[in-house]
Amino acid sequence: QVQLVESGGGLVQEGGSLRLSCAASGRTFSYYEIRWFRQAPGKEREFVASIRWSNGITFEGDDVKGRVTISRDNAKNTVYLQMNSLNPEDTAVYYCNAYNYYNHEDVWGQGTQVTVSS
Repeated sequence: QVQLVESGGGLVQEGGSLRLSCAASGRTFSYYEIRWFRQAPGKEREFVASIRWSNGITFEGDDVKGRVTISRDNAKNTVYLQMNSLNPEDTAVYYCNAYNYYNHEDVWGQGTQVTVSS
């Protein structure tokens, strides 16, 4: 069974940076896409970025494009989300998601809080 553990959240000042990590275990991830979502209080969950494990192709959401970079370390089975130029609107719980595009398995991590102060 796939397990995801996020880390790296915290409190940062406006304009600062954070790197979130998503450590994955339980499978080989050749047919998975790893995604980051975020959810702010009172708002719907929002797509942030994704990376296809097999070929490294990435996508970023419109609200964060140009400020985030998603990457993976195959040896560590870990996906990173580097976030720069953070602003208070980026405050949210950030969730890692693993989606298998063959069998539609869909697994979520527990989330990590990111708080950006002005």
